[in-house]
Amino acid sequence: MNQPLKQLLLIDGSGYIFRAFFAIRSLTTSTGLPTNAVYGVATMLDKTLRELQPADVAVCFDTKAKTFRHELFPDYKANRPEPPAALVPQFALIHELVRLRGLPMLTLDGWEADDLIGTLARQAAAADFAVTIVSGDKDLMQLVTDRVRIYDPMKDKWFGPAEVRERFGVPPERVIDVLGLAGDSSDNIPGVPGVGEKTAIKLMAEYGDLEAVLAAAGGIKGKLGEKLALFAAQARLSRELATIRTDAPLPVDAEHLTPGEPDIAGLRALYEKLEFHSQLAALPQAATATIDRDRYRTVLTENDLRELVKKLAAAPGFAFDTETNSLSPTAADLVGLSFCCDEAEAFYVPVGHRYLGMPAQLPRERVLEALRPLLTDPAKPKWGQNAKYDLLVLENYGLRVAGLAGDTMIADYLLAPGRGGHSLDALAQRWLGHTTIKFGDVTGSGRQRRTFDEVDLDNATRYAAEDAHVTWLLHERIENELRRDEPVWKLYREMELPLIDVLAAMERAGVAIDVPYFAALAVEMDERIQRVAEKIQAAAGEAFNLNSPAQIGQVLFERLGIKGTKKTKTGYSTDAQVLEKLAEEGHEVPRLLLEYRGLAKLKGTYVDALPKLINPRTGRIHTSFNQTIAATGRLSSSDPNLQNIPIRGEDGRRIRQGFVPAPGKRFLAADYSQIELRLAAHLSGDELMIAAFRAGEDVHTRTAAEIMGVFPALVTPEMRSAAKTVNFGVLYGMSAFRLGRDLGIGTKKAQEFIDHYFARYPKLKGWLEATVREAHEKGGVRTLFGRWRPLPELDSPDANVRAGAERAAINTPVQGAAADLIKLAMLRLHERIRAEKLPLSMILQVHDELVFEVDPEAQDRCREVIRREMENVLSLSVPLVVEINGGDNWREAH
Repeated sequence: MNQPLKQLLLIDGSGYIFRAFFAIRSLTTSTGLPTNAVYGVATMLDKTLRELQPADVAVCFDTKAKTFRHELFPDYKANRPEPPAALVPQFALIHELVRLRGLPMLTLDGWEADDLIGTLARQAAAADFAVTIVSGDKDLMQLVTDRVRIYDPMKDKWFGPAEVRERFGVPPERVIDVLGLAGDSSDNIPGVPGVGEKTAIKLMAEYGDLEAVLAAAGGIKGKLGEKLALFAAQARLSRELATIRTDAPLPVDAEHLTPGEPDIAGLRALYEKLEFHSQLAALPQAATATIDRDRYRTVLTENDLRELVKKLAAAPGFAFDTETNSLSPTAADLVGLSFCCDEAEAFYVPVGHRYLGMPAQLPRERVLEALRPLLTDPAKPKWGQNAKYDLLVLENYGLRVAGLAGDTMIADYLLAPGRGGHSLDALAQRWLGHTTIKFGDVTGSGRQRRTFDEVDLDNATRYAAEDAHVTWLLHERIENELRRDEPVWKLYREMELPLIDVLAAMERAGVAIDVPYFAALAVEMDERIQRVAEKIQAAAGEAFNLNSPAQIGQVLFERLGIKGTKKTKTGYSTDAQVLEKLAEEGHEVPRLLLEYRGLAKLKGTYVDALPKLINPRTGRIHTSFNQTIAATGRLSSSDPNLQNIPIRGEDGRRIRQGFVPAPGKRFLAADYSQIELRLAAHLSGDELMIAAFRAGEDVHTRTAAEIMGVFPALVTPEMRSAAKTVNFGVLYGMSAFRLGRDLGIGTKKAQEFIDHYFARYPKLKGWLEATVREAHEKGGVRTLFGRWRPLPELDSPDANVRAGAERAAINTPVQGAAADLIKLAMLRLHERIRAEKLPLSMILQVHDELVFEVDPEAQDRCREVIRREMENVLSLSVPLVVEINGGDNWREAH
């Protein structure tokens, strides 16, 4: 019996690098280090090695040195630009990654990676190896034999002799003849002018090889024959340049390429530096004395419960977590609670599991009764991870948690607000080097997925107790780091933590909608969508699928002949930006398509979706307010997102009309007037801006009068709207090109507006410039309330990334201060409402607006309370002004 061939994998490392760099855009660490190429290479290596599982491997790279090909042809690869600045620092990181993986890595000055691969492939095939070359480079197809194949991981495609013949029309050994005739533009190999790959393949099919083609040149009619004769020497040179050498003087041969053991500690350090969380999680877990799942206890008896309560009561504080059967806290049933108060052990108390053969659990009511004194004691410090969820779940059972001392998710966010990845899994990996049990590990996935109440107690205990344990281990580490920055620590303690209670109350309150109104609106919008669809079909002259980008592209750019976009491998781009540009040029079908998409999106996102999100227990919709999403500190809303309902268009206003107060209540909506411009005036100290606000002038009208040279009384609504765009655009670093496009006035006129604006408000300009300079010096910006936003992208070698970071440096002090200002107002109003037992409930926050439900007979008093608290929340050099309106729906109140 024949022995199976040994397997050798030869990886084109240089090809990996460039393909990864251009496939993944703008990936950086929180310190600004570009990582897209490293991440792509790491991902491809993982996939390739996992799927092919070779015994022997070599990863080959080019070097900076010129090769023998440059001696033959000085212009070889002369058309290639220098590597992008963002790629340069990644070469060394990729080499380090390969080394730490234990993979043999080869480079050789004067030789290309292709030559190293060719040499090793020839040696290995002669030594009875089956060789796989991992690359997308067509030049390497000349090396293919019965024992040498090519695998392209990007296309997941294999090339043996038959596939090479299908690709080039010749066997592998004749690929160099095709390249000699056609050349290779990527390497600046000239070939024969006017002869492309198709012509070369056709000539090879007729004559057999390059020399036969050149010999027959005199008999080939027309310019083709003339060029073949004239450029015969160039064709031979091109073939030589394209030929991969198989005699490179390598320091190792193909029989000594067995990978070594990976350096796990080194990889861990590298992945932490690069912030590669998924790769970190995949590493073998290092032994640690602090995470021992064997020390987790399931509390099933009265004695167990008494011992747990005694232990928690004696401890200086504890971490806690809840397990439920729903992601929605207002709809969830409590399944269990977990606790930890030291590094040694953690506990899980099941109260709602249900599966065949399950041990007896303590009754939920009994457990909550025993734990209530501890959980409601404001003097007993407690820590959580996304604790707002747990507070809401426990309040479903009449238990209001007090004494929340910290939230690891929010603490980590404040340290790096632009990073993302504040989940417990990510924090455990980043701060503890610990890979947690994932939720899907215990609940399953797909059709086999169970809710947590169906998970057996052993697995549930390991998962749930670990959550509390990790939270306990994290809180001290993260908070110690947070204490290093006193303003941020103060923000954490005095604003973000107390705000959890406010947001929990708002989420629990929820908001009502008029279901019959939405049903009628859905029918009406369906009819409008159908009418617009008919107009589109009529204008296009044919029926087509309005939801198919491919068909839209064909209709616009092929059948209607509209110019303006190029066809790519995936078809024509028909995104909103393309359609908006075409609509501005007067094309009817793109304009109608934008209207169709806008209507369909509004209907699907809100009109159809909102009634389905009503909680059957409460009859209301309960959004989630998120503190750890926006890098500026702004709150965001999700499930559903109630902050993105458009207010400018009539359709958005009609959607807001469907939001109604509880029976017998009214809405009050309080909106800070021009808060960001007022903060800009205060922060910059610009006397003219300050004077305008102090005089109670409409700042947009004032700006229109100033930059357009007219009296304020002559400012039209259109002029005011344009000035509003200028005010906010300049404040947030909008370019003249963008401003000119948005206003429809061209770049030159827009630049005149900007110049006039800054000439009128010179201190504002000076403050903006100083803010950017300081951000570069300090690596970030700080808001009025001490919030710190690191901006590592300021040091990016990519000019576009750097410019984006400078815009963030400009807008964060203003937008972040506005976000913190309204948070502070929410805290004060929450306390005032509770202290005075006002018939007022704060239910929504949308950027600069707060929405309340109020008893009609108390609305005048409550209106005054809201105004006083919001307008006096902070003393600035300009007055804070709040506009308050009431109504029987959100539209009326706004």
